[in-house]
Amino acid sequence: MVIHEVDVPGVGKQYEVPAGGETRFVVIVHHDGRREIYRRDGPDADAEKLFDLDASAAREAASALQATDFQPLSLDDVDVPLGDAIMEWVAVPANSPVAGETLADAGIRAETGATVAAVQRGADTLANPGADTVLEPGDILVAIGSRAEQKALQSLVASEEDETP
Repeated sequence: MVIHEVDVPGVGKQYEVPAGGETRFVVIVHHDGRREIYRRDGPDADAEKLFDLDASAAREAASALQATDFQPLSLDDVDVPLGDAIMEWVAVPANSPVAGETLADAGIRAETGATVAAVQRGADTLANPGADTVLEPGDILVAIGSRAEQKALQSLVASEEDETP
């Protein structure tokens, strides 16, 4: 990964960070520690300002992004006590075909093989939800299943706009 760094006279520094495809994040660091964060979706595209951070918030965000106290795992090499099963979190978008349906009517277990162990709804957690639990847009489903079952669940819950033909 190549991060482009440029001095901005009278302001500070500008960094451009690749974010996948042609998208780049542009971070302007002011002399007083403030940061302006932009997104550019191509070399000729205008940058879209996303947000500002004061110096304190910038340090906190940098610490979270560095995650120096966290060591990611290669999930292909992890021995899971559930055999081939893993736990994933799946968000229910507003225009999901399962929004407004119960777990039973959505056919999550029957269609995907995954089991919904909990539903996170805002600050509330519905542990071990029943088949009559109605799924709402914005719900986060905590599901247990194999990688293939998790992928099937993602597809079932995805909005029609998110699906690629």
